[in-house]
Amino acid sequence: MAILLVFLLGVGNFAAHKAALASNHPALQQMPWFHLMHGRFSLALEFIVLLGAMLLAADGSHGWVLAYMVYSVFNILAAWMIVTGKV
Repeated sequence: MAILLVFLLGVGNFAAHKAALASNHPALQQMPWFHLMHGRFSLALEFIVLLGAMLLAADGSHGWVLAYMVYSVFNILAAWMIVTGKV
């Protein structure tokens, strides 16, 4: 169950991340990592975080599942703020 939760949160994180990258917000243009592979580098880092969280969830570490949930909330909130222009 924990793996499924982390996976679903990861799907949400990827969707939010992709939407934030597609917004071409001026703040993103100032980030040095944005120009690495046109933002795909940050998506690769997102995948590594998701993979780590899923592996830790599979190992039974519920603390990391909770940490990934908190990370997801802040990540999706930040993407929403970027996409809607609140930042």
